[in-house]
Amino acid sequence: MRSPLLDLPGAVAAEAPDADVAAHYGDLFAEQRALLKGEAVVDRSNREIVRIAGADRLKWLNDLTSQKLDTLQPGVWTQTLLLDLQGRVEQHLTLVDDGAAVLAHVEPGASAALIDYLDRMRFMLRVEVSLADELAVLSTADEDVLVPRAELGDHLGRPLAGLWAYEALRIERHRPRLGLDTDHKTIPHEVGWIGAAVHLTKGCYRGQETVARVHNLGHPPRRLVFLHLDGSVDTLPPHGAPVVLDGQDVGFVGSSARHHELGPIALALVKRTAPVDAPLLAGGVAAGQEVVVPPDAGRNVSIDPALRRRIR
Repeated sequence: MRSPLLDLPGAVAAEAPDADVAAHYGDLFAEQRALLKGEAVVDRSNREIVRIAGADRLKWLNDLTSQKLDTLQPGVWTQTLLLDLQGRVEQHLTLVDDGAAVLAHVEPGASAALIDYLDRMRFMLRVEVSLADELAVLSTADEDVLVPRAELGDHLGRPLAGLWAYEALRIERHRPRLGLDTDHKTIPHEVGWIGAAVHLTKGCYRGQETVARVHNLGHPPRRLVFLHLDGSVDTLPPHGAPVVLDGQDVGFVGSSARHHELGPIALALVKRTAPVDAPLLAGGVAAGQEVVVPPDAGRNVSIDPALRRRIR
């Protein structure tokens, strides 16, 4: 659903899958700084929102997804995943319970498959699933807010930052995005979703065996890395571009952006066996690594950011 804020002076539409919102409003780096200071909000109204109502909603979602949700308190935001039988990520949900229903926002185009799956899993439980297309997502650098879509412009109150500013901060903070920094084979350990979106001691759910096995044994096939890209190159490596080490493909570029302080940056998914100190080529651009998920990810997947090895 195209955002009305794209009609504002200076608004430039983003590319797919975000073509319905603005990439920027004329000054990318000023928008990033304003976002960091808490002085701006980002229009993310292309995100699709699913409403799960009914008395059994929290226990039901707890049984279906990777996060512990049966004790979720109203107003508290969290994340959860839907996995397939092999533990591969199918859906990433960012959600809040408002006391009457869970409201979960997902990637553009993802709600139909999510609603279809949830409808098939209702059985006799007291739950109702629907598309909440009357709501829209606005974000600061640190939190999301749901507002009536029809009143989108009325709820700003602060200057706007475009999605490019939001994405640059997201990449800097090593937060993966489903469909950009993942593929159809991605498991949670590879991209650092343990803890943030996966609770390791809750009850059974689809895909849990893979999560438990990798947690106990370590060594997922791939690992997420943060890339510092050569700033002398004019272009950013596109999504899906190969990451190359010594002439061999070892992964792919996910998201990339220009950061107001760090310059060009990216996230990439590479083979676990790629040395953490090796210089890489990302879409032909020289890149140094910063470890996000260590090669022995498992019991050590939740690493202190202060201990992450920074290699430039």
